Amino acid sequence: MGFRSRAILFAAAVALLGLAGCDSLQTLPTAPVLKDTESLDTSYRIGSDDSLQIFVWRNPELTTTVQVRPDGRITVPLIEDLPATGKTPTELARDVEKALGVFIQDPIVSVIVQRFVGPFEDRVRVVGEAQRPQALPYRSTMTLLDAMIDVGGLTDFAAGNRATLTRTVDGKQQSYRLLLDNLMRDGDMAANVRIMPGDIIVIPEAWF
Repeated sequence: MGFRSRAILFAAAVALLGLAGCDSLQTLPTAPVLKDTESLDTSYRIGSDDSLQIFVWRNPELTTTVQVRPDGRITVPLIEDLPATGKTPTELARDVEKALGVFIQDPIVSVIVQRFVGPFEDRVRVVGEAQRPQALPYRSTMTLLDAMIDVGGLTDFAAGNRATLTRTVDGKQQSYRLLLDNLMRDGDMAANVRIMPGDIIVIPEAWF
């Protein structure tokens, strides 16, 4: 078989694979739009690598700034290995008060988040043909457009309308179709959808 024949067969195989991929993509539902009547828990949850200021009223020697360790714990004066991830700042403040109550009378504690990263499982991951693929901290009312701006948009090689979103719903993973070309290149805001904690956005490379 000559070079020309092999090239024709290869091109045909690529075309068939592309068609098969398009067919399977067409079966995916588009990402659902969150209705205004639906409510979300927007309370911020502390995550690993967050920077926290622990303020203890009338006890400046106990007031400190700490970073949440990769194991999800913090160490502050008089307290070692206190779990922090997954808690709201208020919940963590009450835990610190309880632990300090062994050493001082009626402590009053405030926890201020100075650098936000959020829980690992809540981060929004954008992979593939984005300018800066990365894991993003989830923000309340975050949209697909917000996420794409954070990663610098699409590369020149992106097949934006073949992008997919994977979301865990009731403990099961579901996949949805995204129309990123329509959103980013045509400005079609109908293609903008609400992003949820833990979403994974996959942007494939275009077939040429």
